[in-house]
Amino acid sequence: MISLYAKILVINLMHIGDLLLVTPVLRTLRTNYPQAHIALLADAKLADLVKYNQNINELIAIDKKGYHNKLGNYLRAVQDIRRQKFDLVINLHANERASFIAAFSGAKKIVGYSTFGLGWLFHRMMKNRKAVKHQVESHFDVLKEFVGIDRTDDRGIEMWLDAAAENAAAKIWQEAFGSQQLARIVGLNIGASWPTKRWRNEYYAELADRLLDMGYGIAYFGGPMDVELVEETIGLMRNKNHPLVKVFTGKVSLQVLAALLKKCAVLVTNDSGPMHVAVAMDVPLVTMFGSSPVPGFYPYNNISILIKTPVDCHPCGEHHCDTHECMKLISVDTVMKYTIELLEKYGDRQGALPRKMGDFYPRIIEL
Repeated sequence: MISLYAKILVINLMHIGDLLLVTPVLRTLRTNYPQAHIALLADAKLADLVKYNQNINELIAIDKKGYHNKLGNYLRAVQDIRRQKFDLVINLHANERASFIAAFSGAKKIVGYSTFGLGWLFHRMMKNRKAVKHQVESHFDVLKEFVGIDRTDDRGIEMWLDAAAENAAAKIWQEAFGSQQLARIVGLNIGASWPTKRWRNEYYAELADRLLDMGYGIAYFGGPMDVELVEETIGLMRNKNHPLVKVFTGKVSLQVLAALLKKCAVLVTNDSGPMHVAVAMDVPLVTMFGSSPVPGFYPYNNISILIKTPVDCHPCGEHHCDTHECMKLISVDTVMKYTIELLEKYGDRQGALPRKMGDFYPRIIEL
């Protein structure tokens, strides 16, 4: 029998993908503690991802690069959390900020991952197992081993959209493609947090040209940090002025991004935050993994294809590489082949693909 907790706090202050990969934990907690007050502590700039999550009662947002980047404001935020008197705190990222908040939360029980030096203040601590199993499965290990939960409720990555985002996306899509919407649109997300995670610009440009030649449309996605990258890639295209090339990079909120992704027949993407948003929206995708560990962060569904880099140093986890052989060796022909395969299988079902519960493993192509 699991212990009873009236107030639970889950902490994850990291990036888009990291936060979305916490959502199966939130559902499992809600299933096991239907009457509990469940709060989620997240980065304020990512609030769009989880503010409508139906499995939490409260979102606590930390502006970690702005207001709360000042020590006094940060410590006051910790004090505010202590005043809530949580019964259980689950920390799901071992960075300094999150570990400190968990360690000094004043909770009756503190479990999860911790950075070096703060683990002694946790009641139970585990090393993140993302190197050997998917991040979601590692999170579930925390619940099973430290909280006593043996019944997980895994329905995949979840993100809820509001009507305003859906309506805004519909308007943007209509203005972009208009009467040309009969063409199936392939999304391209060419950015990533590290250069070593990015498939090469010239390859994306050639892929876009080939798809346009076949009558498909192209929609570029990404955040403000990807604008220059997209401009450079479009500059390499021979079809750069094609009426079916549209750019949404850096122009929309995360809610609207998700709603736009739902309108794509397929997404071709690096290992990145938008990849996980697409998974939450049940968009079939092709992704190329270079420096990223496949076991920890593969797209958590069964309608996607992951192409694994054919070099011995994979996964290096390095942020920079002089040769970038891992991505050079994944050819345009290969990515084109699997993109067309998904288009032929799912291309007319965008926004309406049913999710197969219990099967969250993509097809992995080892070159």
